[in-house]
Amino acid sequence: MNEGPSAPPGWYPAGEGERYWDGRAWTPHTRPPMAPPVVATDAHGLPHNVPNAPWGQAGWPPPSRPSGQSVPPGMVGTPVYYTQVAPKNPALALIASFFVPGLGSIINGDVAKGIGIFIGYVLSFVLVIVLVGIVGVFGFWVWGMVDAYQGARRWNAAHGILS
Repeated sequence: MNEGPSAPPGWYPAGEGERYWDGRAWTPHTRPPMAPPVVATDAHGLPHNVPNAPWGQAGWPPPSRPSGQSVPPGMVGTPVYYTQVAPKNPALALIASFFVPGLGSIINGDVAKGIGIFIGYVLSFVLVIVLVGIVGVFGFWVWGMVDAYQGARRWNAAHGILS
């Protein structure tokens, strides 16, 4: 016996978390709830700068569910959006710091540390004239590469990405 169209498969709020609906029935799979997306609004409270926003297109807003059609418990008809984080590449950060000391740290988001490494390298390079700076040039160059590699790995680990 067909009761009409069903909701698409996906994760839906249920109790304290979310539960997976396979299109026909609830599965035993659950997970903690995800944070809702934040939509940028203008001075009038209207969404803006949203890529592929269907404002003004035919069929928007979507039609409401016909009366009498049942919805499984805990399920909503709105889509759920999840944020994604791009991993940092430790090898790319190391190679960037090989050519420009501190650049790998800047790529990883440690701008102040990267600029500090670069300034230390340049000052040591200037001091090479009196032979004192040769140790600093080598030290800042190696520090930049090591920090870039380890910084990318720390950032990935903090965001749950294996690298």
